[in-house]
Amino acid sequence: MTRNYPFSAIVGQDDMKLAILAAALEPSIGGVLVMGDRGTGKSTAVRGLAALLPSMTVVKDCAYGCDPKAMASLCAICSSGAKTKVKTELRPVPVVDLPLGATEDRVLGALDIEKALTLGEKAFEPGLLAKANRGFLYIDEVNLLDDHLVDLLIDVAASGQNVVEREGLSVRHPARFVLVGSGNPEEGELRPQLLDRFGLAVEVKTPTDMTSRIEIIKRRDAFERNPDAFMKIWDKEDAKIRETMASARKKLASVKVDDKLLRDASTLCAHLGTDGLRGELTLLRASRAVAALDGKNKVTRDHLRRIAVPALQHRLRRNPLDESSSATRVQRALDELFA
Repeated sequence: MTRNYPFSAIVGQDDMKLAILAAALEPSIGGVLVMGDRGTGKSTAVRGLAALLPSMTVVKDCAYGCDPKAMASLCAICSSGAKTKVKTELRPVPVVDLPLGATEDRVLGALDIEKALTLGEKAFEPGLLAKANRGFLYIDEVNLLDDHLVDLLIDVAASGQNVVEREGLSVRHPARFVLVGSGNPEEGELRPQLLDRFGLAVEVKTPTDMTSRIEIIKRRDAFERNPDAFMKIWDKEDAKIRETMASARKKLASVKVDDKLLRDASTLCAHLGTDGLRGELTLLRASRAVAALDGKNKVTRDHLRRIAVPALQHRLRRNPLDESSSATRVQRALDELFA
């Protein structure tokens, strides 16, 4: 079995790690976009975190991993058996890679050719969206994704359901996942429609200080030479993150957000000129998730400041009179409004 590099062993990249933790804790944030240099731990962080999450309870033998507690979003098969006592099982949280060259059938699902030829039955073969339900859908080089796949993802991300109607089949199943994309901005920009679907966006860069660079090399080399021994060294740190996530899940629903904090969020978004209200909603949900991760019962301005750049920097319009980066503009607004 492939061993994932420990999440706790990643050197630096604090903004990326916080964004991924918050999005995993509160899926309604809308996922994470990580843009930056190659080899900076983008995919490593996603796969490492998934290994820390507690197993999820699913309807036994369900191809889509339906949540037995979410009766309104069950697939057709689970809905038909919902009147009887539902059998359940535990499964690890899925992390599904969506390759750039994937076909539409591979992503959405299609007719099961083997059953059609051998048994003469019309059966549905689930695609990548079905496998990613209640987990992570990871797209490397997301800015190079074909337009037709981008359109599919936008529809599914908005509805939380995948609808397939082809070859005489009509299938509808839940497809709720944390969308995580990564890429190099030098290779092309992301379509605005898909960019807007990411709740948080972070920029990662290759570390410039020698201490960090050397530590990264040492840890990665040690992991590749002896994964088991390296994992044991970081077991305790991973266990701490696992406990933090479990505690935050229990606390999240009770974390309070007062009107003053909401006013701060709205004031910041209005000052930056973000379109619509999605910025405020993301800022609210992400701040609440950060507070829960800190073990707090109430969201403070400090929580808002920590997550404001990832929540808002990809929502700013370009200003021809200001050549500063989006992250700099958000940070400058924070300093001006909440000094």
